[in-house]
Amino acid sequence: MAVISKEAHIIQRHLNVKFMQKQFIEISLAGRLQLILKSQYQFSTHFNDCPHLHSIPAEADFRVKRQDDDGDQEDNIEELCKDRPADEYFRLSTDGDCREVVRCDNAGENGITRLARVRCPTGLYFDVYRQTCDWKTNVKNCDELGKPRKVLPILKTDEPICPEGKLSCGNGECVDKELFCNGKPDCKDESDENACTVELDPNRAPDCDTTQCVLPDCFCSADGTRIPGNIEPQQVPQMITITFNGAINVDNIDLYEDIFNGQRQNPNGCQIRGTYFVSHKYTNYSAVQDLHRKGHEISVFSLTHKDDPNYWTQGTYDDWLAEMAGARLIIERFANITDGSIIGVRAPYLRVGGNKQFEMMADQFFVYDASITASLGRVPIWPYTLYFRMPHKCNGNAHNCPSRSHPVWEMVMNELDRRDDPTFDESLPGCHMVDSCSNIQSGEQFGRLLRHNFNRHYNTNRAPLGLHFHASWLKSKKEYREELIKFIEEMLGRNDVFFVTMLQVIQWMQNPTELNALRDFQEWKEKCDVKGQPYCSLPNACPLTTRELPGETLRLFTCMECPNNYPWILDPTGDGFSTK
Repeated sequence: MAVISKEAHIIQRHLNVKFMQKQFIEISLAGRLQLILKSQYQFSTHFNDCPHLHSIPAEADFRVKRQDDDGDQEDNIEELCKDRPADEYFRLSTDGDCREVVRCDNAGENGITRLARVRCPTGLYFDVYRQTCDWKTNVKNCDELGKPRKVLPILKTDEPICPEGKLSCGNGECVDKELFCNGKPDCKDESDENACTVELDPNRAPDCDTTQCVLPDCFCSADGTRIPGNIEPQQVPQMITITFNGAINVDNIDLYEDIFNGQRQNPNGCQIRGTYFVSHKYTNYSAVQDLHRKGHEISVFSLTHKDDPNYWTQGTYDDWLAEMAGARLIIERFANITDGSIIGVRAPYLRVGGNKQFEMMADQFFVYDASITASLGRVPIWPYTLYFRMPHKCNGNAHNCPSRSHPVWEMVMNELDRRDDPTFDESLPGCHMVDSCSNIQSGEQFGRLLRHNFNRHYNTNRAPLGLHFHASWLKSKKEYREELIKFIEEMLGRNDVFFVTMLQVIQWMQNPTELNALRDFQEWKEKCDVKGQPYCSLPNACPLTTRELPGETLRLFTCMECPNNYPWILDPTGDGFSTK
């Protein structure tokens, strides 16, 4: 029962935020982010989520059609770029093949603005709304030059325009500051919902203040690279988290048993562990139950895993509640997990849901999210709490990161360096899922990727190294699986590398402990031994239907009693009544 109390203890710490509320947190119902400013890395991050897409070619300096003299040419570019974000791509003409776009670049010679060009790979068109290349059939705006312009509020002026406590809309109207970015327009021109990014939200979380943010409740640093407890890097365990996204079933159970075979032990004598972000459809819950019995961490990856990216980016509080709390309810019931240990969330397609997602997580006692990516940098970033502003740019798909304060941990996904020879090769955008490193085509390349990225973390600040997979990629080539196991065994030959769950990373960060004391680190010893036998040898194979998925009969494998209906978004218990 000690395991329950420790995990309950972590949850309780996240509820105990009274002193922080007084000091620096404004917990309010924040609106979803409406203005999505895309970074120039948007391309690579989108492709990283879609291994079947090619990477974008490098930008090239590009000039608009030459006018009668250079002055006219420069005036023309200045006019095109006026009030346009430097990282927004747009078309110069709709006459072409919809593949080519440009952005404004202020880094030209003598400070002159120029246009940098990008061209989508053959077979792909550029979507100016989503700021990414996609299959031709998915792009519906080839007849438009750029994103529709939104009216912005007037937030910075030499002299105040509005009384104290109010801010100016784009039309000069004054509205209460607290109404900005709350999810519903209050300005007549709706501009109060158009500047709501992490950097612009008037009610955003404050910058990191280490005098207020102290462990075990809070952790932040100015650039995200500081080691918890200010321990010397040589005394920090190099933690590696192996995570899998998706359904757990007969297609991948053998892979998990091969990697986590019960014979591989961390330096403290405990078996290595992984974290599974489970989606509902096609999952065998008796297999989930057994993974949990063996000490692996079970987290949620949504109930429906809808393939419409905007559903997640623009999801309401109730959408995220039904998807994530609903998925947890299903796992707890049909995998018989009763210890309150399902505390983590990962968004499908890594489409973060802004403040609404994190408000729901705090209300439902989810402890951490593992969906936000950090761009490849010289020094990786440690996980952090979201009481204060996140310490890196909002990277990844749709850029809908939380701008407000939330009592939630972010298990940030540091991008991997996928270059074959980092000392030699030109710079390439990083990739956050291992299987999205599309240049990896052989086991040998995969091995080099693992070892190089291990060294990047190990030889700098020893931030946890995340190896995030879809099981199908590891199964696609036998050499990938063999290379991963070879890497694990090589690392376990050292005395300072530990394969741990996301929760175990948080436990260490809350109580930073030097290497020489880790053998007795109690938080990691609690799930050290596997106890008991599988709950059942022959699970129920329940053939079920639901009105929500007409025409489909789905099998639910569980050691528990079969429900009346297949559990789904309006009926997560399968009892046959709507929860809405």
